Order: sequence, then structure tokens, then C-alpha cells
Amino acid sequence: MKNYFDDLNKAFESRVRLGIMSVLMVNDSVDFGTLKEMLKITDGNLASHIAALEKLDYVKVNKQFVVKNLTHLMK
Repeated sequence: MKNYFDDLNKAFESRVRLGIMSVLMVNDSVDFGTLKEMLKITDGNLASHIAALEKLDYVKVNKQFVVKNLTHLMK
């Protein structure tokens, strides 16, 4: 009997990378924080796996500065 896991692309042997691609299969895009929460991993771990997938042209990263709502406290 053939072992289909032998033919699995080496880029997806990691649980995290497979998770990233699985999330993106059902979502056009996802923000870093949401993906981090879904996969329950650290910022650095997620960033390194995303960078590896981006280098292999499996994902496209759109970086943008997100401004949080700030309130000026008057004294």
C-alpha cells in the first residue's frame, strides 16, 4: 500500500505551515493576530513560518501599519 505522506511537499511537513495553508484555503486573507491565535503559537514562530512560505511563493504578505484607537487623556 502506498504511503501518501511520502509525497507530501516538504514545505508543509510542519504543523504550523500546514495550519497556515489550511486557514488560507477557506479565507482569502487573514491578519497576523488572528492567525497567531488560531494556531496558538508565538509571534516569532509564526513570522518565521510565514517568511518561509512567502519565500517559496505559497503566500503573499501585505504589511501595513494599523493604528489603534487612542484617547488623549486631559489633565
